[in-house]
Amino acid sequence: MPLTNSQYDAIMRSYEEKQRAVRRRVEHNTETVYQQIPAYEELDRQVASISIEQGRKLLGGNENALPELKQHLKELSRKKKELLRAYGFSEDFLSPVYECDKCCDTGYIGSQKCSCFRAEEINLIYEQSHIKNLLMTENFHALSYDYYAGEDLEKFTKAVQICQNFVKNFNKDYRNLFFYGTVGTGKSFLSCCIAKELIDQGNLVIYFSAFQLFDILSKSTFDKDSTEAASGISDDICDCDLLIIDDLGTELTNSFVSSQLFSCLNNRHLRKKATIITTNLSLGELRDRYSDRIFSRITSNYDICKLTGRDIRMQKKTASTNKQTNEN
Repeated sequence: MPLTNSQYDAIMRSYEEKQRAVRRRVEHNTETVYQQIPAYEELDRQVASISIEQGRKLLGGNENALPELKQHLKELSRKKKELLRAYGFSEDFLSPVYECDKCCDTGYIGSQKCSCFRAEEINLIYEQSHIKNLLMTENFHALSYDYYAGEDLEKFTKAVQICQNFVKNFNKDYRNLFFYGTVGTGKSFLSCCIAKELIDQGNLVIYFSAFQLFDILSKSTFDKDSTEAASGISDDICDCDLLIIDDLGTELTNSFVSSQLFSCLNNRHLRKKATIITTNLSLGELRDRYSDRIFSRITSNYDICKLTGRDIRMQKKTASTNKQTNEN
């Protein structure tokens, strides 16, 4: 869901706390250096006094004041670094250390949100959509072939290979995946496996159910109160490294949904940004429910993976019931 005002304020407060922590760390380190190296504090005083003196000269019309100031400051900086090294400190001991060097822990680069701010937004979205909980149990380490047999096993094995190659070549080969087939055969599971691997590699992955996705797009289009908050997420839907649309077809399909879906897929295709779609619809149902151009876009630009077999969730439930019965 788009950020509420309270969520936005919470993120900004976290940045303010990060900046305060940086200032406290620099102040503490400066006090430590002054106590152990009195000469360093004297050099700092010289920096201040020389800056004032050369500033007065500059205001008085001395054109050499600024070059002289730069030369003085360069020499004082050299001496300060030598003192730090001589007393066992690193040269950057008094430099601020930020969690994000790009925005210096402000959350913004100019007027644009930094990628770290976007990551915080996406983190909130993950929590709301339970993707983090999913990734703890739905990943390649938890993958099992035990619930498939025969032709179903062959299809699943091929799909796993496609997923692994998708992850391996993600940053050098633009591809999209479309998983379809019967309920409970591993479509969402495989998309989560991919998400986990790519997030661990530092890629920005957004995972939405179809209902969540179109709800956000609807708010950014029609709800004035949500437009500003939703606009950033709408941009990320088009620009994130990987967008996963889970359970396409479970949303209430209408002309707006079809239009937004095509726009989303088309924009991402033009940007060469990867998309994964899962659905229980057949290819025929996909074409009938949406439009020919959406059907064409998917069948032309996506690797199609069909999964079949018995519902794994039902198999697990049956196995658990049988185990309890045998134990009793």
